[in-house]
Amino acid sequence: MLKVSEVAKTLNINSQTLYFYERIGLIPPPHRTTAGYRLYSVKDVERLRFITRTKALGLTLDEIREILTLKEGKSLTCQAVQERLAAKLAQIEGQIQQLQALQCELKPLLERCQIANPNHTCVVLDQEKA
Repeated sequence: MLKVSEVAKTLNINSQTLYFYERIGLIPPPHRTTAGYRLYSVKDVERLRFITRTKALGLTLDEIREILTLKEGKSLTCQAVQERLAAKLAQIEGQIQQLQALQCELKPLLERCQIANPNHTCVVLDQEKA
């Protein structure tokens, strides 16, 4: 059994994150000592490691909760994972396209700023897209 600080150090996360995950039901309440200290089992740490890994892959806490529910029900198939990862990838690709479009808008504005007289009032952001 590990204390909050030990789990946080092991997983390189903030101890407040553990409390938050417990509060929102992402992890079950850990065992407590008679003094009220939280103690995490190996199973708890494995679950937290899974949450940390999937969060690092860009999954939201709601998506992670859904996967954990399937995992607990022993119905987390490769197809179920594939569907969720494909949806996440499509979402990320959409975000990349939006960011690239924004980049295409910002570059010409920056170029205008660079050639403008630095002592004049800047109106680059006031102008409509050319």
